[in-house]
Order: sequence, then structure tokens, then C-alpha cells
Amino acid sequence: MPPEIENKRVLVLVGPTAVGKTELAIRLAEKLGGEIVSADSRLLYRGMNIGTAKPTKSEMARAPHHMIDLAEPDEIWSLATFKQKMLETLADIQARGKLPIVAGGTGQYIRSMMEGWIIPTVLPDPRMREVLEIMGLEMGAAELHRRLSLIDPVATARMDANNLRRSIRALEVMFTTGELFSTQKDKQPPDLDFKLIGLSRPREELYARVDARIETMFDQGLVDEVKNLLNKGYNESLPTLSAIGYREVIQYIHGDITLEETKMQMRKKTREFIRRQANWFKSGDPLIEWHEMTPDPLQRILESISVWLAGEK
Repeated sequence: MPPEIENKRVLVLVGPTAVGKTELAIRLAEKLGGEIVSADSRLLYRGMNIGTAKPTKSEMARAPHHMIDLAEPDEIWSLATFKQKMLETLADIQARGKLPIVAGGTGQYIRSMMEGWIIPTVLPDPRMREVLEIMGLEMGAAELHRRLSLIDPVATARMDANNLRRSIRALEVMFTTGELFSTQKDKQPPDLDFKLIGLSRPREELYARVDARIETMFDQGLVDEVKNLLNKGYNESLPTLSAIGYREVIQYIHGDITLEETKMQMRKKTREFIRRQANWFKSGDPLIEWHEMTPDPLQRILESISVWLAGEK
């Protein structure tokens, strides 16, 4: 019998890509009668299943899942939109007496939700954005990110260097307000009781799991998935299609790189992504209760959660 849940409790599972969050979240949901809320920005988009390692239909049948398949690839969600929808979803689950289990590797999205970031309300400036977009396309996303880092290294430390849209937005906000992007996040934390569980594996083991996952993606039909998106008319320059895996497969489809080069680039960029994820959830963070994934931590985590749900310190 699942324990009775106080309606302000939210369990949050964090950890790097391929650490095993999906399976552990499902097992916890089965034990606790909980519902899983994705905090992975890539799982929002319909038709992007293999390249995002989206939970399968059989996995989602084991426990209710939320914040998945909410938008088309050309519907770009802002951080503010995601945060608002996430909080609404948590409230709905709690209203039904269930425990929300937030799981994901997008650190910015999880922190914004937990800390209640008030996102800068600077309206887009079409003329400025056009100039910045031209500049970005001419010099490339990585170079624009590098130049942004000279102005605001705190903001760029946690940004994907290949995410041109985010770099442009940061510059747009700074040029409009005259203030660093990293200093513009006021906070109003939600009235919720979060328990933050961190999952970890030795780095080499994690990389081996990443490599195996990439091979599985191709076995499952990643190339056909990308071709299908392009055939539906989605522009390959969309931010969603610049995600790791999709950008490289598009290059492969165009004949710019070989299949092995595609996989090699995906492995390299995923490792870089894992290192950036660590900036959001550090091993020394006193708010995070860390658990190694070997041996199986399920029972240890359940015991810790039981103490938390009972209100004990």
C-alpha cells in the first residue's frame, strides 16, 4: 500500500544523461503510487523519440508520465512556459493525492522550477534579433557563445555552446537592459517540499552506457526518424533539430559525414553535455542526497523517502 502523501511533497531525481533516471523513476512510482514528471526539455516534442531516449510505450504504461509529447518540433517553448506548465502539473498530481516524481537532466529547467526563477520579461526586439541572428549564422553558434562568454562567463558556463537561439536571447536581453543576463533572475520559490535525489555512476561506466545507447538508437531507426521529420517539412535549422543526435544525423543524410563520424560526434558531444550537467548538480551540494547506481540503490532510496514522507529529520 503506497504511503499517504502530504500535498506539498515533490521528489526530484537528477543526474547525468544515461545514468538510469528513467528506469529508477518508474520503479519508485510503482512502489510509491507516484506519477512521473519529465524535466527533460527534449521530451516535449512529438516525433522525436529515439534520439531523445524518450520512455517507450511499455515503460510509460508502468506509471503515469507528464510533460512528454506536448508540442510539435517547430513549437519552441521558453523556459518561462516550461516552468509554468511544470508547476501546474505538480499541483494537479498533488490535488489527486499522488506523489510527483520529477526526473530529468535539464538542470536549468529543474533549478528554475525549484528556486522559482522570475524570468526576465524583456520582449523580443525583431530588428536587434535579426542582426544577432545574421551575426550568429555568419560566425557560427560556438563562436557567438565564445564572445558572449567574454561578457558574461557565469551565464555561458551553463549554456550549450551550440544553442544559437539561447545565446542570441541572452545578448538581446543584455543589450536591451544594460545588465548581465546572469544577474537578471529574481527568485520566488514555490511553497513546496522538495527532496532532491542525485544518481551517479563512475565516469567511464557512464560513457560506456552512452556509447551503448547511441548504438541502440541507430538500431532502432534514428536515421529514419530524422528523415521523417524532414519529410514532414520541419526545417533543419529549428532549435529542436539542433539537439545532439539530430544535427549529426542531418549532416549524415546530406552526405557531409560518414555513419561512423556521426556516431563519433554524438559520443563526443554527449560527453561534453554530461560535463555541463555537472555544473547544475554538484557532488558537494548539501541539498542533494547522492546515490551510486551500483549496487541497486532502490531500497536505500525508498528508506530515505519514507523518513522524508513521515516528516522526520
